[in-house]
Amino acid sequence: MSDRLTRLVLIRHGESRAAVDQVVGGFQGCTGLSGLGVQQSLALRDRLATTAELDPVDLLLASVLPRAVETAQLIAPALGLTPRDVIRDCDLCELHPGECDGMAWEDFRRTYGDVDMRTNPYTPLSPGGESLAEFHLRVGRTLTRLVADHDGRTVVIATHGGLINGSLEVWLGLPPAARRAALTPTNASITEWSSRPDGRWQLDRYNDTAHLGALRFSE
Repeated sequence: MSDRLTRLVLIRHGESRAAVDQVVGGFQGCTGLSGLGVQQSLALRDRLATTAELDPVDLLLASVLPRAVETAQLIAPALGLTPRDVIRDCDLCELHPGECDGMAWEDFRRTYGDVDMRTNPYTPLSPGGESLAEFHLRVGRTLTRLVADHDGRTVVIATHGGLINGSLEVWLGLPPAARRAALTPTNASITEWSSRPDGRWQLDRYNDTAHLGALRFSE
């Protein structure tokens, strides 16, 4: 085990065009960042370049969805990296939606009705997609793998709200189906975990948005 702390810095992507257009943003529906999403990511880049609060960064990862990849590529220079250094990992994606991918949410509701995944955690969003239980299992396995592979390193990850909140469930033991609080990390926010000498994980910050200022954001 390394003498250095392991740091996982989870960045939620900037606002996406899929969110603005109200479409299901999986592999087909995600078309990258909106104009506001680019501004949010650049505000984060400027903050990190000014404060150097994450230095030294060993690795920059992103999910394979364009909104996360673009966010990572925009902040890369502030971490001493280039857009080509971004490593894409499908396990960092948001819940895989299945055959509804790319549909307008209005059409989704007409086709599939009100899918309450909190009440029915073993039901996928649509056929071929992940259930909430499957998604949380993927999040737990992915975080465990990253920690094992990058002991003692600082890893920055451009990812999604679902994975960020999944980290709370993995390391704080929050029961996903029973949670009553609404936890929604803001676009381009920072959530950071670090290892402790006793083997436990410490939540150093959640939903840090100090860099966004007057920029508005969507849920």
